[in-house]
Amino acid sequence: MMTNLFDQFMTPKMFGMQLLPLTLLIAPMITFVKSDRLHNNRFVTLSHWAMKTITKHTMTPINKPGHNWAPILISLILLLLTMNVIGLLPYTFTPTTQLSMNMALALPLWLATVLIGLRTQTTSSLAHLLPIGTPTPLIPTLVLIETVSLIIRPLALGVRLTANLTAGHLLLHLISTATMNLTLLLPIISPLSMTILMLLTILEVAVALIQAYVFTLLLSLYLQENT
Repeated sequence: MMTNLFDQFMTPKMFGMQLLPLTLLIAPMITFVKSDRLHNNRFVTLSHWAMKTITKHTMTPINKPGHNWAPILISLILLLLTMNVIGLLPYTFTPTTQLSMNMALALPLWLATVLIGLRTQTTSSLAHLLPIGTPTPLIPTLVLIETVSLIIRPLALGVRLTANLTAGHLLLHLISTATMNLTLLLPIISPLSMTILMLLTILEVAVALIQAYVFTLLLSLYLQENT
C-alpha cells in the first residue's frame, strides 16, 4: 500500500513518453497568446494586474539597491506557481515535492544574497551575527547560534516547501481513495467524503499559491538584510 501511496511522486509516462514536459507547456501556451487586438483580453489584463500586485508586495520592503532582483524574484514565483498548481492536475508530477529540486532553487539564491551583503556592506552583514547589547561572556555562543541560523536558512526554505506540498498530496490521495471505496461499500456516506475531498482540493490549491509566495517573500527578506 505504501508503494502505491508514494507512486504519485514519480513522473508519469504514457506510451513510453514522460508527461511532465507536455504539462509544463500548458502555462506558456495560455500566457503568451499573440493577438492583433488593440485592447488586451480579460485574461491578459488579469495577469498584468496580478504581476503588478505581486511585484509591489514583494519589492516594497526591499531597499532600492535590491530592486534589481525584481525580474529574478518574479520569475521565481511564476515558476513555483506553475509547478505547484499544474502538479494538482491528473497524470502530472509536482517537481517541488522533491527536496533536491527545492534546494537547487533555495541554496544558490540564498548564497547570492549573503555574498551581496558581504561585498557591499560587510560590517552591517556581519553585525547580524551579534545582537546589540550582548554580554561579553555570551558573545561566542550567540555568534555560533546566529551562524547556524544563517546556514540553515536554505534548508528551511526547501524543507518548508517540500513538506507542505507532500503532506497535501498524500492527504488528497488518501481521501480520494477512501471516497472511491465508500462509493461502492457505503453509498450513503460517500457524499460526505466527496464534500471533504472537494474542500481539501480547494485548500491544496490555496497552499500551492501561498507556498510559492512565502518562498519568494522570505528570499526578499533575506535580500533586504543584505542590501
